[in-house]
Amino acid sequence: MMSDLPFDDEHAPLYSMGQVAEMLNVQQAYLRRLDQHEVVTPSRSEGGQRRYSRRDIMTVRHVTRMADEGMTLIAIRRILELERELERLRGELAAAHARLEQREHRPDGS
Repeated sequence: MMSDLPFDDEHAPLYSMGQVAEMLNVQQAYLRRLDQHEVVTPSRSEGGQRRYSRRDIMTVRHVTRMADEGMTLIAIRRILELERELERLRGELAAAHARLEQREHRPDGS
């Protein structure tokens, strides 16, 4: 069986800023601004060039939609933080529900 390849990982930093700008039809300066404002912070190559993952690209798309609706980068950054927190809390809640389910189905009731 073939091992996982980098492009199978949505977090693998595979795309250059130019490629992402072209894919999403945005200016490279816009991508630099997102990085400077810590809205979308891509990885860096050994040479210091920005490298974007598929996950980063989806986030840039999401950010662009919010910016098109008139939101500021500060507001967008806060929304992204809250979305990440919500995702984390949903995971914790699901894990707690799973523990409760296991406990309820034990023969000894403990």
